[in-house]
Amino acid sequence: EVQLVESGGGLVQAGGSLRLSCAASGFSFDDYVIGWFRQAPGKEREGVSCISSSEGNTKYADSVKGRFTISSDNAKNTVYLQMNSLKPEDTAVYYCAVGRSIDIYYSGSYYILDGYWGQGTQVTVSS
Repeated sequence: EVQLVESGGGLVQAGGSLRLSCAASGFSFDDYVIGWFRQAPGKEREGVSCISSSEGNTKYADSVKGRFTISSDNAKNTVYLQMNSLKPEDTAVYYCAVGRSIDIYYSGSYYILDGYWGQGTQVTVSS
């Protein structure tokens, strides 16, 4: 059974940093792509970043490029999202997801195949 557990969310002032973690179990990192997504109140879910652990390829939405960094620790089956220079518009519930294929486009739209989702973690950035 695939399980994804996010942690690391919280309240931070604008300009601050947070690091989200996604602890995964029930599948092999080599066979899947892992991504971070977010959903703000009243808005559709959007893609933030994704990583192919086996190849090390990463993708980012334009809104977070240069501020967020995705990484994976395959030995710990954990994916991280380091978020720096946070802005109030980054406020959202952040979800970790794993899929046979994930693509995240510059606009934040995304594609996910055979996806599993975590329960989400709240990130609130105050101005």
